[in-house]
Amino acid sequence: MKIVVQKFGGTSVATAEGRARAMERIIAAKERGYAPVVVVSAMGRRGEPYATDTLIDLVKSIHNDIEPRELDLLISCGEIISTVVMATSLKKMGYAAVALTGGQAGIYTDGNYGCAQILDIDPKPIINHLCQGKIVIVAGFQGICADGSTTTLGRGGSDTTATALGAALKAEVVEIYTDVDGVMTTDPRLVPEAAILSDISYREICEMANQGAKVIHPRAVEAAMNGKVPIMIKNTFSDAQGTLIAENVAERVITGLAHLTNITQVKVGPLDGNDVQLAKVKVLKTMAEARISIDMVGVAPNSIFFIINGDDTEKARTALEKAGYKTVVETGCAKISVIGAGMEGVPGVMADVMESLDRAGVTVLHTSDSDITISFLIKEEDLPKAIKILHKSFNLGKK
Repeated sequence: MKIVVQKFGGTSVATAEGRARAMERIIAAKERGYAPVVVVSAMGRRGEPYATDTLIDLVKSIHNDIEPRELDLLISCGEIISTVVMATSLKKMGYAAVALTGGQAGIYTDGNYGCAQILDIDPKPIINHLCQGKIVIVAGFQGICADGSTTTLGRGGSDTTATALGAALKAEVVEIYTDVDGVMTTDPRLVPEAAILSDISYREICEMANQGAKVIHPRAVEAAMNGKVPIMIKNTFSDAQGTLIAENVAERVITGLAHLTNITQVKVGPLDGNDVQLAKVKVLKTMAEARISIDMVGVAPNSIFFIINGDDTEKARTALEKAGYKTVVETGCAKISVIGAGMEGVPGVMADVMESLDRAGVTVLHTSDSDITISFLIKEEDLPKAIKILHKSFNLGKK
C-alpha cells in the first residue's frame, strides 16, 4: 500500500472553494493509486465561526480563566469540525471516507496541555480504515494522554501531526498544502524578487524556521527527518511545483535568508571582583531564573552580551539590576541569518556578508555562527536594505 499524507491548513479548508481544491488534491492522489491520509486544521481565522480563536473568545466571554485541560478540549474542536466537513464532502462525491480525532487516529502524547509532545503513534486504526478503501481524515494539532484527556500540540501542531503520521505509516511523502507556492529564498514582502526553492535539506529548513521563516514548524521537520519521510510544500490554490524537503539535496553555499524582529541586545558589565567567570555564569542563571530565553551569547574579558525578545526587555533589565549588575540595552534590533548547508568549510562567507552590509551602510552590532548559519544583529530600521543587498549579493533571486 502506497500511503500519502496530505495536510491542509486553515486557509485551505475555510471556504467552499478551498475545500473543493483540497478535495481535488485528495481525489487525484487516490486515482494515482495512493491511499490518502488527510490532516486538517481548523477552519479559518479569528471571527470566522469555527476558528480556534473564535472558540476561545466564546468561552472567555463567560470567564477569562480556562483550566488547561478544558482549554485543550475546547481548541481541539475546530480541527474535529474540519474532519467531519471534509469526510462528508468526500462521501457526497462518492468516495468512502472516515473522520478521526487525534486520539482515534492512535496519537498518544504526554500531559503537557497546550504544548504536548507526541510519545507514540499506533498506526493500526488508520491502516485498518485504509485497508477498507477509505480516505482517512485526521484532526491535526491534537492527541490523547495517558488518562484519555485530549491534548494539543502547540504552534505548528497540524504540520507535526502530518509528519509524525507520515513517519509512523511509512508514507511515500507528506504533502503540506498552504497558501504559498513553496519555501522562498527570503520574505517576498521585503524582497519581491525572492525565488521559490525547488528543494531544501531538512537541516536548512529547520534553521530557516528557527530563524524566522514561517512556512513549516521545526518540530514537524524533525519528525519527518527522524522517519526519513520527504515533505512537499505546495499551494492548494495553484499548480506551482512547490518545494521538496528531503535529506539528500544538492548543497548550496547560501540557500536562503531569514530574519527576526523586535530584538533587544543586552550588555552586562563591567564585571568586577575576583571571579569574573563566576559572575558571567550568574548572569546566565539570572536570565534562566527569570525564564527569559537568550541567544547570540558573546563574552569579553569583563563582560557578557546576548539578545532577547524585545517583549522581555524590562523584565531582563529589572532582574539583572536587582542582582547587582550594570546593563546597557539596545532595543529595536533585528537578527538576519544567512543559511546554507554548503557553507561548511568554505572560507570567506563571513567576509562576503560583512562587505555587502558595509556597502549598504548597515552597522553590524554583533554576530554568531554555526555549521550552516551565520547570524547578524543590526538595527531594525536597516532590515529592508540589509535583506535586499544580501539577497542580490548571493544571487538568490528569480533566475
